[in-house]
Amino acid sequence: MITGHIMEIQHTVNANKNEPMYRDIDVRSINGFMGLFIHIIILPIVNIILLASGPLGILIIITGPLWLLMWNSYVVVNPNEAVAAQFFGKYVGTLKKEGFQFFINPLYNKNRVSMRINNFESNKLKVNDVNANPIDIAAVVVWRVYDAAEALFEVENYDHYVQIQSEAALREMATKYPYDAIEQKDIGGTTLSSHQDVVALELEASVESRLARAGIEVLEARISYLAYSTEIAQAMLRRQQAAAVVAARREIVDGAVGMVELALEQLSEKQIIELDEEKKATMVSNLLVVLCSETDTTPVVNTGSI
Repeated sequence: MITGHIMEIQHTVNANKNEPMYRDIDVRSINGFMGLFIHIIILPIVNIILLASGPLGILIIITGPLWLLMWNSYVVVNPNEAVAAQFFGKYVGTLKKEGFQFFINPLYNKNRVSMRINNFESNKLKVNDVNANPIDIAAVVVWRVYDAAEALFEVENYDHYVQIQSEAALREMATKYPYDAIEQKDIGGTTLSSHQDVVALELEASVESRLARAGIEVLEARISYLAYSTEIAQAMLRRQQAAAVVAARREIVDGAVGMVELALEQLSEKQIIELDEEKKATMVSNLLVVLCSETDTTPVVNTGSI
């Protein structure tokens, strides 16, 4: 019971560590043109009234600097852009409504975050596949920020964070699969070269799980470059060619055996000639040589008995 309680506490602590501290909060604002109307027309009229009121004119010492400070309250939000507001270091909220906006508090510090779709192409990484063969691999990751507060305040630099975590996920994924199904144990399994869609889905899920803490959504992740490293490229090419030759030979032999079997069956059914076991063996040998040979055979006419 004590062990289970400790594991439950550790799970709760880990969950709290993975839970982001900052998420987008909508901040209130008014239309920028309405703010200009208040700023340029209403406040000057109020100042004039204060000056004409005698003793209350001293209040212009406050309203005058406020009128100048309010010019810092305007902000233009572009499409697919967010503006995160801070008040003396404290996160206040995020403005996502595009257009000309007017903040209530002119002392807000405004940080712009682009929420447009971005492409990142990793460097060519040298890793070992599951068979310990060195390969060069690269990937393209399509991503976008969906939470400006997480992207700004959860990580130091979210662009650099995308680069490092994407390459880490690519390295991890590349070590789980073979480059190609050369060995018999690899046949029927997932490989990097022949199962691009399966590998892409796993890579996308892995990258997205790593970038979720930074408020980043992964739209697509796919291998863009894949090859054996230069030091083993020639050897692996010869190995692939040998495997292809063996597979082709296997097909030729299977076809030749079927043709010989069919020939013997038809000779027996139509009673064209009676062959003993020795003559059958000779005939089978000759037919296999003719059918499996890579060069044209030269016929020899036997004028004696078969």
